[in-house]
Amino acid sequence: MELARPNGMFAFSLYKQIVSQPKYKGENVFFSPLSLSVALAALTLGAGGKTYEALLDGLAFNHSDITEEGVHEGFRDILQNINEQQGIDLKSGSALFVSDAFKPKTAFLENMKTFYLSDGFTADFTKNAEAAKMINDYVKNGTNGKISNLVDQLDPATVMYLVSYIYFKGKWEVPFNPKLTTDGLFKVNDKTSVPVKMMKKKQKYDVYYDKEVSTTVLRLPYTKSVSMMLLLPDKDLTGLEDVVCPEHVAKWNRWMKEREALVSIPKLSIKTSYSLRSLLSGMGMANIFSNSANFSGIADDPVLVSEVIQKATLDIDEAGSTATGATGVVLMPTSLRSFETITFDRPFMVLISNRDTRSILFLGKVVNPATK
Repeated sequence: MELARPNGMFAFSLYKQIVSQPKYKGENVFFSPLSLSVALAALTLGAGGKTYEALLDGLAFNHSDITEEGVHEGFRDILQNINEQQGIDLKSGSALFVSDAFKPKTAFLENMKTFYLSDGFTADFTKNAEAAKMINDYVKNGTNGKISNLVDQLDPATVMYLVSYIYFKGKWEVPFNPKLTTDGLFKVNDKTSVPVKMMKKKQKYDVYYDKEVSTTVLRLPYTKSVSMMLLLPDKDLTGLEDVVCPEHVAKWNRWMKEREALVSIPKLSIKTSYSLRSLLSGMGMANIFSNSANFSGIADDPVLVSEVIQKATLDIDEAGSTATGATGVVLMPTSLRSFETITFDRPFMVLISNRDTRSILFLGKVVNPATK
């Protein structure tokens, strides 16, 4: 899949931007990089000049590796694959909410529908509550009620609102037995531990120990083409966070071996919310938020992006998990060590991906599973 590597690079770049912010220190992190990539890539349909370059560079696309049409066709293939999955609760959607007084170019609207499978609605943004409810209802319906309040307030000057969401609810290939779930402690840091419910299961798992980054990698398959990868460093997360990249994920997928292990994972339910304007600006996309933004392909009237918001949820229990959200190195395998137990009782990273398209659907870390 042509987009797998750049999408993965974008996912980890944004992750590193988020965890580098002081206000997120010690916080759970969870977001959908694919949902955000879809929304930003869709904007390139109407971008020109430096704005177009900033979006493509920020999304980690190399002009010499892929054409503009290839980007859009690649996202269409990913979205179609997601929405055509059988026997798994996985879906994505996008929509344009457009002001009566704003006239987008026909070609832009047609390309949004063709490549990004976008719905279209007319909204009166001068009626703040009504427009917000319209957008929130769309996302609430698409995420089965998991994200019910994407927007709180809308600027009456808004002319267009672009929404992209992904919803996933998966059942473990082999569920955890609720009778084996016990009380446990999760070590948030050297000074703090919190009580959690720990799910336990002994069976054969795909496992890899990466000596390079001193991290145990465990893959938990769902009933279809989606899997969750959990990354447990020997020490704190910082060392892993500084270096983790798509090549690591590719290596882990390549060298994982099936081994019997007793695995313990905390039950959890977390919600996150991010205002991404400053984070995306820090990734080279400041131009799209400026008065010099060139979105002449969207409309004749000059427009800019005022804000980018994402909210996400993650629930993990014995039956499976639910997640919602409104990237060529030759490596040799390192020696496997013998596992008896793998206990996720300290901060770990989580990655949910679609094996068909090699897309990272969700990415984050669990620092405190007791935090809602």
